[in-house]
Amino acid sequence: MSNWIKRKNTKVVNVGNVPVGGGNPISIQSMTNTDTKDVVSTIKQIKNLELAGADIVRVSVPGFEEAQAFKEIKKGADIPLVADIHFDYKIALEVADTADCLRINPGNIGKENRVKEVINSAIDNNIPIRVGVNAGSLEKDLQKKYGEPNADALVESALRHVEILDKFNFENYKMSLKASNIEMTVDAYRKISTLINQPLHLGITEAGSFRAGTVKSSIGVGMLLSEGIGDTIRISLASDPIDEIKIGWDILKSLNIRSRGVKIIACPSCSRQNFNVIEVVNELEQRLEDISDDIEVAIIGCYVNGPGESKAANIGLTGASPNNLLYIDGAPNKKIANENLVDELEEQIRVKISKNKIESEKIILRS
Repeated sequence: MSNWIKRKNTKVVNVGNVPVGGGNPISIQSMTNTDTKDVVSTIKQIKNLELAGADIVRVSVPGFEEAQAFKEIKKGADIPLVADIHFDYKIALEVADTADCLRINPGNIGKENRVKEVINSAIDNNIPIRVGVNAGSLEKDLQKKYGEPNADALVESALRHVEILDKFNFENYKMSLKASNIEMTVDAYRKISTLINQPLHLGITEAGSFRAGTVKSSIGVGMLLSEGIGDTIRISLASDPIDEIKIGWDILKSLNIRSRGVKIIACPSCSRQNFNVIEVVNELEQRLEDISDDIEVAIIGCYVNGPGESKAANIGLTGASPNNLLYIDGAPNKKIANENLVDELEEQIRVKISKNKIESEKIILRS
């Protein structure tokens, strides 16, 4: 956890075996985009998301056929699943005995007695509820009151639901207040964070394509995380759900909140470079996608910043002529020619990870 970010100490909600809030690691979520009725394809995608680093996966359950499929999907999944429910509260009741969490939207679930039934079902099955408020589906009277969605409308919608949850002494919930507008979303989360002590699920909803959505999400989610707000995140992209997990990890890694896999530090490249930095970094990233161990690699094309960055990383490469200089654990190790640069780097990284594991095992045995 970054020591420059002071996180708000929220209550803890357990989504399956993943604790959310209370200073626990910020979890990363995505959502399946397969047909939920296609059990085999949905399980396959969940497993792929888990391999990419997902802590929690949400599955849409729009009808009772999907509810029955969800029960089968849960049997084949190894990580917590959130059942995403809209409009019909009875679907939530149908899957409450299977899901690790129920996601409901106060804007379309309806009357208090329906919410009460969902709460009772969550209590009976000892699972949390995620209250998901969205700018695109606010209650009609709030749309009329505010004219158009804004942060205050999102907060008022959320607090209405909190009032119902409090009325029935239900504290096992987390909250999200999402919009596609960064300013609105950030403002809403800042306000709700001062009013409730529940875990907050962050995201910029319907953020857009891979490129635009990554930028919007990085700014919005990054702003909130840097202020200590947020306990779990979902990056919403019109892209492969695995991209959402990768970007989520990149955001957390960039803020030094969590780290997983290879963190590559690379220069933007210029005419001083002694090898093609962009090609090396891109190929190296692809080759090392299977690695989940935490390791930092610096790829710097010339000798201006190369030695400094390379010495600070676990493994570093500084561009030089006629041969480039490899650093391991801050010390110069050997020279590498351009011809076998990526092969050599990959081998050195994998050897370093293997040695780290052996050392960790020795420490565990000694203790």
